[in-house]
Amino acid sequence: MIEVAASKKHPLGMPIADFLRDYWQKKPLLIRQAFPGYVAPLAPEDLAGLACEEAALARLVTYHRRKNVWTLRNGPFAEEEFPGLGDKDWTLLVQDMDKWDADVRALLTHFRFLPAWRVDDVMISFATPGGSVGPHVDQYDVFLLQALGRRRWQIDVDPDAPRDFRPDVELKLLQRFAPSHDWVLEPGDMLYLPPGVPHHGEAVDACMTFSIGMRAPSQAELVVDLAEELAAQLPEESRYADPDLLAPDDAFEIGDDAMARVEGALSALRTMDEAQTREWFGRFITRYRASGEIAPPTRTPSFADATKALGEGGLLLRHPFARAAWSRLGRKARLFVNGESHAMGQASAKLLAAAESLDAGALDRLDEAGREAVASLLTAGVYQLQRAKRARRGRAG
Repeated sequence: MIEVAASKKHPLGMPIADFLRDYWQKKPLLIRQAFPGYVAPLAPEDLAGLACEEAALARLVTYHRRKNVWTLRNGPFAEEEFPGLGDKDWTLLVQDMDKWDADVRALLTHFRFLPAWRVDDVMISFATPGGSVGPHVDQYDVFLLQALGRRRWQIDVDPDAPRDFRPDVELKLLQRFAPSHDWVLEPGDMLYLPPGVPHHGEAVDACMTFSIGMRAPSQAELVVDLAEELAAQLPEESRYADPDLLAPDDAFEIGDDAMARVEGALSALRTMDEAQTREWFGRFITRYRASGEIAPPTRTPSFADATKALGEGGLLLRHPFARAAWSRLGRKARLFVNGESHAMGQASAKLLAAAESLDAGALDRLDEAGREAVASLLTAGVYQLQRAKRARRGRAG
């Protein structure tokens, strides 16, 4: 099956275990009414307004159909530009919308059948009729939720489908695309695509699509970051050395003895134990594809002041740019937040990784190390104090 109908019991159209076994990173799946009655929590005008902000990551893709010419522009954009774009063949895309809007971020709770640290962001696209970003291939898993209007999706499941890019376009568009499946998605429908599947989406009418993308660092990125991690730990005086050097037969030859010394110099790459590897990866993955810098506030409340405010009904709100995860280390644990790690008990690490806000009750459940971590993160701006008179749920940014 490549198309299923969702149900209240099975939003993915099947048990989660079946989806992970048969589809996750294996083959596409169209889930009709995965979100029945879904209503987008923001309007296209809201998206356009955010695309005008300096801090937003926005792109505008236009297509000249007669000339078969694609144009890509990066934001921020001026508000007066949008009316002049016309009423067809353009698409506005804004990344990291889950960091800017709490209602969009709430959508991610429906994807907790996946490791939370694997989720990258929610990108929202608004397209006029005919609007598209062209046929392409992604190197990560993505769930494409139709939120407003209708979009036509075409995919090619042939594993040998050509993947050569057009040389005349800034976007990485496929030179050839022969779809094997063709659907029109209505609001609430969702298409899952594993990495490497050629696909093409085009707006039937004015529409918005929410793309829930996964983080998938390449092996090259992992190796480079690990090498930098190890290099930072090596003292400057640790260098290639050859105190046992013998006069060479050929002064220009790199001999077996030299290569043995090189192997010895690189031995640090093979000496990381499991705890060190977990420590490195936890810090790496929580800063990988970071949405932006979290600047420490000019005036930070003391931890004692924050504790008192929580006792009066306030909240500590985690900055929406913060990424958190945790890992077991024996009977203890490490909490990772934006590339930093904090040692504490497992219960505290689990609580802090999952909680977007902390009240007095949550703070009381933390062990001493967990409370110390919260104090440090408060100073760094990861947590922001919202006193009782302002405590409310809503937009964060």
